[in-house]
Amino acid sequence: MTPLCLSQLNGDHTMASKHIVILTGAGISAQSGVRTFRDSGGLWEDHDIQDVATPEAFARNPALVQNFYDQRRQQVMAVQPNAAHRALACLQQAHSGSVTLITQNVDDLHERAGARDVLHMHGELLRAYCRSCNARPAWHGTLADEPPCPHCAAPSLRPDVVWFGEMPYHMDAIEQALAACDLFAAIGTSGEVHPAAGFVMQAAAAGARTVELNLESSAVSKAFDEVHAGPAATTVPAWVEQLLG
Repeated sequence: MTPLCLSQLNGDHTMASKHIVILTGAGISAQSGVRTFRDSGGLWEDHDIQDVATPEAFARNPALVQNFYDQRRQQVMAVQPNAAHRALACLQQAHSGSVTLITQNVDDLHERAGARDVLHMHGELLRAYCRSCNARPAWHGTLADEPPCPHCAAPSLRPDVVWFGEMPYHMDAIEQALAACDLFAAIGTSGEVHPAAGFVMQAAAAGARTVELNLESSAVSKAFDEVHAGPAATTVPAWVEQLLG
């Protein structure tokens, strides 16, 4: 645990918010070295989205898609969580109420920082999905050579990520959390990808206070009660410390 987490857990702190829901996007992992979808360098490494991030692309050229995600998997395993990931893990540990952590990211940096029960609405790079038996085994190696599924042995594995045109994961749990929360925060999100872009409106309709922490204004910044501008590794630990202390 970080010094922040240790210091806060050693005290007797109370928080006004009992049910906190936090949505994270690419901006929280950018400072760990994970390239973001909408940055100037681009995430897709000279590939059009339609060539690597749709079911049609996989049907058309599975080798290209598998190689693309193999590279992304290796990249994620080479980076480390940053202060923002660690601060949110500490918040989960220190808060006496519930902290539901939803992420649009497909990396595992929240978990490596110590977060629990993260809802990966867009799937996980370090899992594969078997199209034959629907298993979702942990996966750290290549999928390009069509390895057999460890559950059914069929050579039917693909990345366990949600492509454009597919239904996000965990939506029932997310809807329930938003309806019950009294504090909603969005961190490092563009506000341009639905359904996540609408979460702030759902939380506000449930009576929650809403907070955005982002490097720059998002497409939905005006919908938030409070906005903190700056890099996540700076703004998120300060916000968490304020909540806890």
